[in-house]
Formats: sequence, structure tokens, C-alpha cells
Amino acid sequence: MNRSSCAIVYNGNLGSEKFLIQVRWLERTAREHGLHVQVIGNQELIPGIVDGSPVIKGRYEGQEPDFFLFWDKDIRLARHLEKMGFPLYNRASCIELCDDKIRTYEQLLNEGLRLPKTLIAPLIYETCEGIDERPYETIVQELGFPMVVKEAFGSFGEQVHLVRGWEELLPLVHRLKHRPHLFQELVKSSYGRDIRLQVVGDKVVAAMMRKSEHDFRANVTAGGRMAPYEPSEREREVAVTCARLLGADFAGVDLLFGEDGEPYVCEVNSNAHFKNIHDCTGVDVAARMLEHIMSKER
Repeated sequence: MNRSSCAIVYNGNLGSEKFLIQVRWLERTAREHGLHVQVIGNQELIPGIVDGSPVIKGRYEGQEPDFFLFWDKDIRLARHLEKMGFPLYNRASCIELCDDKIRTYEQLLNEGLRLPKTLIAPLIYETCEGIDERPYETIVQELGFPMVVKEAFGSFGEQVHLVRGWEELLPLVHRLKHRPHLFQELVKSSYGRDIRLQVVGDKVVAAMMRKSEHDFRANVTAGGRMAPYEPSEREREVAVTCARLLGADFAGVDLLFGEDGEPYVCEVNSNAHFKNIHDCTGVDVAARMLEHIMSKER
């Protein structure tokens, strides 16, 4: 590749329009910033080890962009590219921390942030058929009902469950037994509403409130409505702190409303979709991301 070049990596097996529109948007924005751009599916970059050194095999072997805009969660590929010396935005460590909700919370501990009371499910090997149900008695004693159960890996709120009693809890934990998951208190003061703050560098560049009339989750995909939002200084501070602690050059930080005004950290997305927040606020987050990357590359 020529100088001033970048490669945008996306998951080549995800063909839905809501994913591809982000990729085309990033490509267009990168070209507008004068970059030579290659858009590459992750399956086209085959990591390999030859003579003890990391290499890429396939049609892009030997090509060397100035940096990768890594718009995927293929952690192994991301780490491999970094071993080859390429800068990644976001970095592999950031993507890995944000992709796993349990690791996200662990990374944010002891930093003065308000996190929902959380208990982590025990590891159950796939060879184990049964479940010792005694630990769930402790979990219910600690959190009560209703509680929130979250799978560690998931997007758009689809792996987040509201559990109202034992009759819902036990079937769910049996279904999730081989998947990492956690149990959380329900933040009742934020039922059906949250804030999405888009952080780029050390600034909140856009924010919106999401609100649902019929679901405890506020995600737009789950039926929530959007409205522009002016975050408080504390909400801005919390969002930027989360991004910094997770090593994010850019991130979507979701906050919940605390009963006393102090926000709870809900989750952090390393490659948060930006179409909805653009439609809501008019802010082109992709352009801000590229401006930030180019300033770092210079």
C-alpha cells in the first residue's frame, strides 16, 4: 500500500446491512481524509507463524498499511497484527476488555466509578451435565428479585435478561450454564432508560438518551426511542474515565441514571455503532474518529 494508507477490518461473515453501513461510512470518511483505503474481511487475513515470526497469508500477504481501523472482535487476528508491528484502532487489548462484560467491570474496579452490584456465575465445564444450584441461593439473597442476568458476550441488549423469580432464574441458568454470565441488581431509577455517550480521544463528542416504554432495556434495537442529551460534567467525566481505563481511542459508553444523580456504568463498546447517534444528534462520530486517528498518526 501507499503511504498514508489504512485497512478497515470488518467481520466478513456478517452480511447484514446494519453492519455494512458502518463499514462503508468509515471507508468514505477515511477517503475524505486523503487516505488510501482497503476494506478487508477478517477471513481474508490468515494469521500464520513462519520461522518463528508472525505473518499474514492470503491475498493481502506483504501489504503494509500505516494502520488498521479494526472494526471487528477477532481478538486473535488483532493481537497477531500488533505482533507484526501494525498500529490498531482500537487496540486488541481494548477490544478484548470491552467485548467481555465481566472483564470490563473488573478493569473499572477501584477507580471511584459507580458500578451496579454484580455477582459472577461459576465456571461450568461443557462436560458437566448437572448444576449445583446452591450458589444461586446466595445470589438471590444478595440481589433479590427482580435481577438482571447478562451474558458476558453479546450486543444490542439481546443477551440481557430480566428475571423476576426462581421460576425464571433456574431455567435460564441451566440454559446459560456453559456460557460466561453475571448477575446484577436492577437499577430501578433507570428502568427503561439510559445514556449513550460517544467518546473520542479524551472528549465526549455526542450523547443521546434512550428510552423504552415497554422494556427494561433502552436499546434502540429492543424498541427504545432516542433523543439528544446534554450530559452533566460528572457524566462526561465518568465516560472519559471508562474509555481511558479500557485503553480506548474511541468508545460508546452506556450509563444508567442513579437515584441521587451519580451515574452507574452499564457497559462500554469498543466499536459502537454510530448511525443512530448521528441520526439523533447530527454529529458524525466517524469523522471525529478519523480526525483523532490522523492526529495520533502525525
